[in-house]
Amino acid sequence: MNALARSQSSPLQDASPLQARLLLKTYEGRAVLDRVTLNVPQGAVLGLIGRNGAGKSTLLRCLLGLMEPDGGEALVFGEMALAMTDRSKQRLGYVPQQPDALAWLQVGQMLDFVGRFYPRWDSTYVDSTLERWDLPRNRVLAKLSPGERQRVALIRALASQPDLLVLDEPAASLDPVARRDLLRQIVTRAGESGTTVVFSTHIVSDLERVASHVAFLHHGKLLLNAPLDDLKERVARITIPAAAASQLTGRVSGELARRMLANGAMSLVIERTTDRDWPVIAHAPGVMRDAMGLEDLFIEVVE
Repeated sequence: MNALARSQSSPLQDASPLQARLLLKTYEGRAVLDRVTLNVPQGAVLGLIGRNGAGKSTLLRCLLGLMEPDGGEALVFGEMALAMTDRSKQRLGYVPQQPDALAWLQVGQMLDFVGRFYPRWDSTYVDSTLERWDLPRNRVLAKLSPGERQRVALIRALASQPDLLVLDEPAASLDPVARRDLLRQIVTRAGESGTTVVFSTHIVSDLERVASHVAFLHHGKLLLNAPLDDLKERVARITIPAAAASQLTGRVSGELARRMLANGAMSLVIERTTDRDWPVIAHAPGVMRDAMGLEDLFIEVVE
């Protein structure tokens, strides 16, 4: 966007691309989303990580207005997700975990049809990527393999040149070459075009390669949401000796996870806010504090 266009942008255009406020969704009395609050900054690449069944797909669908929550609200570009205007929908690209829409059409027919709804549709990108991924235009979508169908869905989402790109487990059905190509394109889109990207995954290595922010979803709760570069400063594992652990009652400030060790000691994963020190227990005699890599943090939080 040039300087003139930016100076004439509306409040709607300047709004945070994606927000959740106390989202609640229940199934058969169980909270799949438990008052989730999330604000995705403009230009961020947010990796939403959690085990299968953590509520990632439900959260993305509620965020985009594809599912009505039982409580709270979601906003896309400042608009209520359940009442998005066509203008906002044109700025949005979404790939579900199982893309089955328009499966009776041929690849080329579907892309040509969908492209009419997007003013910035990049047909050159479509042609070059179909060729690079060896996807013929005359194949019926329903007859493609899951991986091929997911590639076509990714082409459809990226060709619209969205301001917000939401991907639900985008690498789940892709081979290693296609997965690396996808991750490269995410980085390119975010870096060169300022596209805001939200993608769910349980593959930690994918998140580490491209994400600028990370959010942990576990049993419907958002346990952690922070810039990836800040994690080593904000999150640590503290190991409390057995004697002190036996006297510890209640939760520690900033506690994300805890587990008892075989020798009676206790391991705590602690998050501190940027304006606070570590809790008092972290400075007690015999307590060890260690920085954590993302994979270790993921395992500790979701175990």
